[in-house]
Amino acid sequence: MRLSTWNINSVRLRIGLVERFLKEASPDVLCLQEIKCQNDQFPAKAFIKAGYEHHAVHGQKGYHGVAIVSRIPFKEVETRQFCGEADCRHVAVTFEDDTLLHNFYVPAGGDEPDPEKNPKFAHKLAFVEEMTKMFRRTGNRPQILVGDLNIAPHENDVWSHKQLLKVVSHTPPETERMAKLIKAAPFIDVMRELTPEDEKLYTWWSYRARDWKASNRGRRLDHIWVTEPLRERAMKAGAGAFTIHEDARGWEKPSDHVPVTLDFAE
Repeated sequence: MRLSTWNINSVRLRIGLVERFLKEASPDVLCLQEIKCQNDQFPAKAFIKAGYEHHAVHGQKGYHGVAIVSRIPFKEVETRQFCGEADCRHVAVTFEDDTLLHNFYVPAGGDEPDPEKNPKFAHKLAFVEEMTKMFRRTGNRPQILVGDLNIAPHENDVWSHKQLLKVVSHTPPETERMAKLIKAAPFIDVMRELTPEDEKLYTWWSYRARDWKASNRGRRLDHIWVTEPLRERAMKAGAGAFTIHEDARGWEKPSDHVPVTLDFAE
């Protein structure tokens, strides 16, 4: 199975880019975040035409929203709300082999990394804590967690560890909570597990940079994790099993995130 995740930053606006990616990368399953549309506005016909007949969509008007499109049938769809909010940041599907795939869009958290001064940051921390409680109760089930988690946990998941320690997405309150989340299931951070610790990994480059490629001030905000029963399938092919599709950041009118793909062995 080839699985991809991508914060598309409006699926209707960028459906042409999605179609191009599906044609070039040919994933079996694509998880999207920030679809920014209600369920009945989701461009289902375009996905069906591309060969992706199975859809799980959890959307809302103009903001957030997540979706899973698949060539592989799934038997169950579930969604969950976090922190008592009505925003749509989670959808999950169960495949015929009982593997459970979660697609998350964690809150960005605003600009001020102080939960007392910034309600958005407080919401982000609470969201990750609630995720942690959720996964402590799941047992040793084959699970995959993907999505835009809006946290770059390791020193080489950002362009400058020292300069970003007080910047939302890489602050200690966030990275410490993510570490607890990973231990909860527990999960394996596949991309980092297969990459030397001193090697940079980025999946996001800001729109603010005039030349994103030249400045290369990226962050790894997009993740693919698996639980222990899927370790062998996720790790068998080594570092060649995953791809960060950096070229997509240079496409016309791109998302600020790029797709990430993992090939699972048989």
